[in-house]
Amino acid sequence: MKSRLIKFLGVAAVILVLAGCGPSAHVETSRDANFSRYRTFAWAEKKDRRGRTGNSTMMESQVKSAISDRLQSRMGWQQVSRNPDVILSYDVLVERGSRIESDPRYGWGGFRTFYNPYSRRFYNVYYPSTFMGYDNYEVPTKEGTITVTMVDARTDETVMQGWATDEVNSRRISGREIDRIVDAIFRKWESGSRNNRYNEGRRNSRSGGRY
Repeated sequence: MKSRLIKFLGVAAVILVLAGCGPSAHVETSRDANFSRYRTFAWAEKKDRRGRTGNSTMMESQVKSAISDRLQSRMGWQQVSRNPDVILSYDVLVERGSRIESDPRYGWGGFRTFYNPYSRRFYNVYYPSTFMGYDNYEVPTKEGTITVTMVDARTDETVMQGWATDEVNSRRISGREIDRIVDAIFRKWESGSRNNRYNEGRRNSRSGGRY
């Protein structure tokens, strides 16, 4: 019974660790940026070294679509072709990485035979397996990073830059992986915006009570 409980706890711990894994996101915003006054956005053009505009790959189109969809659904912004409030650009990078995995390790368990010299009989004693810890090892992976940059179209100032990294299956990030990474960026941005509004509200309430 004890052995089964230890095995169950070991498996549960691994499941909790895997469930907690996800894209790690970071977002930086300009202190002077007022995102409430932004209503429209457009995409910057990517050009090669000769100044020519290249055709977007399927992966690039999926990245742009994922970002545009969230700006429209969560922020209420609209994509326009003339006079946007914000210019968007992005970057995609896939690098080699590694992750640490753990396997539970158990001691030997089974039967051992002993001899009773008083009764002149052999008898068996069962020894259950015992939990000894975890064996850690590295697994090679690929890590995909997407960076989103927002620039104020009027001042050319960078007002927001967010990036997130997640494990991917190949150098071509799939649509599902793109959604996970982009969603992590926007959740981080929204979380930071809520905290900023809360802190601003506290500062205003304190200053409003002074004479």
